[in-house]
Amino acid sequence: MEASTVPVPVAILVRVSTAKQETTRQITELKSLADLKGWQVIAVCEEAGVSGRANEHERHGLHEIEELACAGKIKKVLVHEVSRLARRNSLVHKFVETMEELGVSLYWHAQGVETLMSNGKRNPAAAIMLALLAEMARNEVETLSTRIKSGLAEARRKGRRLGRPPGSGLERSKLLAKHRDIIRLVKAGQSVRNAAKISGKGVSTVQRIIAALAA
Repeated sequence: MEASTVPVPVAILVRVSTAKQETTRQITELKSLADLKGWQVIAVCEEAGVSGRANEHERHGLHEIEELACAGKIKKVLVHEVSRLARRNSLVHKFVETMEELGVSLYWHAQGVETLMSNGKRNPAAAIMLALLAEMARNEVETLSTRIKSGLAEARRKGRRLGRPPGSGLERSKLLAKHRDIIRLVKAGQSVRNAAKISGKGVSTVQRIIAALAA
């Protein structure tokens, strides 16, 4: 527990890439950590259906954290692992630098490391580890993407049919009728990811609707 009698105010940041995934485990573990350390959870900023490679303007959770930090309401940010913060090196380092300038430390649970020491100075060991883990998170996505593309290319080479079997999809009119909520969001100017998040449906579904509208 912290030496101070006043609980350290913290914010929890959790993220999952698809709306079908759950953030419950991340939140539960980070809340348990805060209880163990004697930290007070001020806010839980949750990003569901947000890719780690999303652009900064799509990361509402990061913006909420920054607002709390600027207002002096938190002293630490808790994430389960660095990849939950982002899978873009530039975004990770920019966010951490912003937090450090505001005197807010980033703590990632997987390694039990944080960016600021108890005296408020930068933790050099954490900086090195953060750079390494951020690069690993980025490479993980690139490696997966390469494997998928390679697998699809090999399937095409062997003459395999890709996608759903003929007749398994809904007719265009039925598809559009089933997803009127997505149509409204798209026509309102929402991005693919935002439409997926708001409707609670997959990004691929939103893309299918956009394609059907354009057909």
